[in-house]
Amino acid sequence: MSKKNRIGLDTNKTKELAEKLNILLANYSVFYQNTRGYHWNIKGDTFFELHVKFEELYNDLVLKIDEVAERILTLGYTPEHQYSEYVKVSEISESAKESDGKKAVNHILDSFKVTLKLQREILELSDEADDEGTNALMSDYISEQEKLVWMYSSYAGE
Repeated sequence: MSKKNRIGLDTNKTKELAEKLNILLANYSVFYQNTRGYHWNIKGDTFFELHVKFEELYNDLVLKIDEVAERILTLGYTPEHQYSEYVKVSEISESAKESDGKKAVNHILDSFKVTLKLQREILELSDEADDEGTNALMSDYISEQEKLVWMYSSYAGE
């Protein structure tokens, strides 16, 4: 017999889901800090354009970080908060100082590839757990990020 948490979901299924959400949280946190660095360090003829775009992106990422952490709490688990732990589990690596806009955009596109993959895995797990809250969150993130991938790819000339 399965045990249910306070929102009526199977605790065995939500445990795996919370673990995967913590990995997403780690990736988002590294992605966020990298994007702050791109924002701070961008130089050249695309400065005004990319400086604003990077700020929009890191502001969106910080909201997602909070939403993912709160979702982990809603499921009855604890979100990781130590950056040292984030670096250990994140597929997105900390970037070096980057002032070249094209390289920064390519790093951002690589980061989106990682988050989209993770979010699709979480979407599958949340579907199996009948977790509509996580499911809706991941669906929204995927739609938003697929559009951003198209836009950043267009900027990069792809």
